Amino acid sequence: MVDLSTEYLGLRLKNPLVPSASPLSKSLGKARQLEDAGAAAIVMYSLFEEELRVEEAMAERFLLHPELGHGEASGFLPSMGHFWNVLDRYLEQIQRLKESLDIPVIASLNGISLGGWVDLGIELQRAGADALELNVYHIAANAEDSSEAVEQRYIELLKELRHAVSLPIVMKLSPFFSSLPNFIRRLEAAGANGVALFNRFYQADIDLDSLAMADKLHLSTPDDALLRLRWIGILHGRTRLNLAATGGVHGSEEALKMLLAGADVVHLASCLLQHGPERLSEILRGIEAWMVEREYASVSQLRGSMSQRNLPDPAAYARASYVRVLDSYSPPPGVWR
Repeated sequence: MVDLSTEYLGLRLKNPLVPSASPLSKSLGKARQLEDAGAAAIVMYSLFEEELRVEEAMAERFLLHPELGHGEASGFLPSMGHFWNVLDRYLEQIQRLKESLDIPVIASLNGISLGGWVDLGIELQRAGADALELNVYHIAANAEDSSEAVEQRYIELLKELRHAVSLPIVMKLSPFFSSLPNFIRRLEAAGANGVALFNRFYQADIDLDSLAMADKLHLSTPDDALLRLRWIGILHGRTRLNLAATGGVHGSEEALKMLLAGADVVHLASCLLQHGPERLSEILRGIEAWMVEREYASVSQLRGSMSQRNLPDPAAYARASYVRVLDSYSPPPGVWR
C-alpha cells in the first residue's frame, strides 16, 4: 500500500491534494463533495478587507446618517441591531465547515491595512481555522517604492500577525520578487510556516469596442505549472518552510512533477471549477498508480528527488537550460523559405 500522507503547516494530511481558495468553499455541499473525492484539506475563499470596509461604510451611511439621502429622515433613528456583514458570514462558514468536515480548514485573508491584517487574523483564529493563508495581492506600481520597501511591507505584516496569532501562517506570493530565495529566508526568520507559489494576478484588458478597461477571469492552464515547478525545485532543501504549489495543476502529471520538485502539497482550483470534484479523485488515482508502477513506497520518498539540490546537473534549473532550449528550437518546415 502506497503511503500518500504528507506534512503541511504542522498538519498531518492523508495526501498532498488541497483545493485552494475559490468559490467552491462558499458551499457546504461542494466542500463535502471535495472531501469525499479525497481532498486532504481545504483553503477557504479569500476574506477581502475592502469588502468589509465598504459594507461598514454603507451601514454607517444608512443607519447613522439617514438625513444624507432625505432631509425629512433626520428625525428618524433606526434600530441599531447587529449588521450581518462579510466578516460575520465568513466566520460562520469557518464554523460550519469545521463542524461538517473531518479535514483541516485553512482560512484565506487578503488585507489592505496593517491593522486589518492583524484584527481579522485574530477573528479567523477565534473562529477555529486550522491555519491561515495570507494572500498578499500587492501590485508594486508606485515608482517611488523600492524593491526593499515592497518586501518590507510583507515582513512587517507577517511579524505583527505572528505576534497576534498562534496559527500556522503560509504566505501566498507572486513570482515578481528580484531574489525569491533571499526573500523567503526573511519570511522564515519573521515567523512564516510555509509559502504558496504562486499567486496569479488577474490582468486587466482593453475592450477595443468600448475603449474601456475590462476585467476578465482567466483560469490556469497546465503551462502555468512550469514557473511553479522551477522555483519549488530551486527552493526545496534550502528552506525549512513548507512549499505549496498553486497554479497550473490540471492532472496527475503536473501534480507528480510538483512533488518530485519538492512540493509538500499541491493546490487545485481551475481544474475543479472546470470539471468538478471527480477530477480530484482522478488526479489522486493517477498519482497512486504512477507510484505503484515505479515502486515508490511513499510521497516522502519521491518528494524533492528531482529538485535542483538532488540533480546531478543543477544547471537544468538555471540559465544553461534556457540557452539549450532556445538553441534547440527549429521552425516547422515551410514557415521560413
